[in-house]
Amino acid sequence: MVQQLPSRDQVKLEETWNLQDLFASEKEYEEAIERLTKSVQTFHDEYVGKMKDASSVVTIVQAYEQVLMQFVPIGAYASLASSVDETNTEAQMRASSFSQLASRLASQLSFVESELAALEESVLQQAIEQEPTLATYLNEVIAFIPHQLHPEVEKTLKAFGSTFSSPYSLYNTTKLVDMTFEPFQVNDESFPLSYVSFEGVWDSHPNLEKRREAFRAFSNKLRDYQHTTAKTYDMHIQREKTEASLRKFDSVIDYLLFDQQVDRSMYNRQIDVIMEELAPHMRKYAKLLQRVHGIEQMTFADLKVPLDPNYEPTVSIEQSKQYIFDALSIMGDDYHTMLERAYDERWIDFVQNIGKSTGAFCSSPYGSHPYILISWTGSMEDVFVLAHELGHAGHFYTAHQHQSYFNARPSLYFIEAPSTMNEMLMANHLLKNSTDPQFKRWVISSIVSRTYYHNFVTHLLEAHYQRKVYELVDTGHNVNASLLNKLKKETLQQFWGDDVVIDDDAALTWMRQPHYYMGLYPYTYSAGLTISTAVSQRILKEGEPAVEDWLNVLRAGGTKTPAQLAQMAKVDITTDAPLRETIQFIGSLIDELITLTDEIEQA
Repeated sequence: MVQQLPSRDQVKLEETWNLQDLFASEKEYEEAIERLTKSVQTFHDEYVGKMKDASSVVTIVQAYEQVLMQFVPIGAYASLASSVDETNTEAQMRASSFSQLASRLASQLSFVESELAALEESVLQQAIEQEPTLATYLNEVIAFIPHQLHPEVEKTLKAFGSTFSSPYSLYNTTKLVDMTFEPFQVNDESFPLSYVSFEGVWDSHPNLEKRREAFRAFSNKLRDYQHTTAKTYDMHIQREKTEASLRKFDSVIDYLLFDQQVDRSMYNRQIDVIMEELAPHMRKYAKLLQRVHGIEQMTFADLKVPLDPNYEPTVSIEQSKQYIFDALSIMGDDYHTMLERAYDERWIDFVQNIGKSTGAFCSSPYGSHPYILISWTGSMEDVFVLAHELGHAGHFYTAHQHQSYFNARPSLYFIEAPSTMNEMLMANHLLKNSTDPQFKRWVISSIVSRTYYHNFVTHLLEAHYQRKVYELVDTGHNVNASLLNKLKKETLQQFWGDDVVIDDDAALTWMRQPHYYMGLYPYTYSAGLTISTAVSQRILKEGEPAVEDWLNVLRAGGTKTPAQLAQMAKVDITTDAPLRETIQFIGSLIDELITLTDEIEQA
């Protein structure tokens, strides 16, 4: 039974994360801010105007890296404290205050990249020869020189940083504070509804009436806020377009792809191939769900219903350890130690409470340990989600041990590969340990309905819709709720065809995704899962050598491009072969589900 959510002060402390590992007290936090402010001022006064030759570049950039590292725990503390309770005024004010301070300090520091960009490229190359650990950062500076603006303009843009991030803050406030849901009714019985309960329980509930009525009630509340949310989003994308134009990018898409170190063809290929070639497989899966559940007409609200809800195990937080530890043991002792620490040292925030961010994420502040947010409902899906987030944690836990601050973070294009890898390892482990047809069907359906549906369908359709939005923005258009609803509905209809009814409630799902405020993030889920599917198959066939290749990828951090990182694991993402092979693999899983279902029904 779904209960009303408690307030943050009513939850179990042991099921929350421990932010005291960042700062033991508010006093320590404030002292860190004072030190940071002084460090920035001292750095500015000592080095502004001093960038002359390779030697001075090395000295200043190394000092700059140390200053930037001071931002990390402060920013993490402010952000993480607010993410677990958007209704906490003190936490919200702290986060806003730091955002404004960070913008002001970034403005003071903007001279570094302006002065680097003003030097001859040969000087920067000499600096790289003198100090190879700075190669990643300085090569990024060199690549961005054609888009660098006048130093005073760069300084001004940095000063507006908190203002530019305001749309995302407003989106979260609307979603997590102002948007409250009334209970919905089914057969004169009342059921509580919230963002967390809808996405964690009701949208996959096996009872058709409850599932559809929850979706209707949830969508009606979204509809009440559609115009404010659309205007918020329009503010964000228009700001992106303005900066893209100022920096002489032909398209806002090119501007957003620049930092990902991939070209437009790789971005378009990921979207277009999946839209065309995965759709027939997923329509077949939708028909299987329709058949098994006896649904007269398949709707968008029915797509997340489990294939076999009666076989779904309930998993406690304590029980999840065994699943996680067993499935990921193949990653080695150091990785296992990280997993144990995550549970034992309260790196994970499990609880559900009012005002907590929806979904799940992992934050990995350099110099500290990772933090994972999840809202535990007790389903097996939670185990897969936690394995996913622990994949992010393991990635940065490993990279931070082997790389400097400048070298630790890879391109956004690659960021979801280690996380989805853990989901694949979880599925492989479960499949390996049973020959029972019903158990096998449950595991395979979990892979299809969670790992692949989430990453190759949900986020990919968001990417297809997002591309449409940016194409309009590139031609000088603004967006509003009616247009966004239309674009989202068209994308869903194109993918699902006549096999699934896409109504006006389904069109509102664009309102649910915070990733639209994080650049071209949605498509990278399918990119990462393409890589992890290929590597997980290698691990199944080759064992330890493939695992060691993957660990070396994690250790490399951000020192290589996405294509180079994938190549380390013997996957060539410069071609469409891994993507098409992954789609074929998904198709084979769905075919196996149909075969197993026939076998079970005939038994």
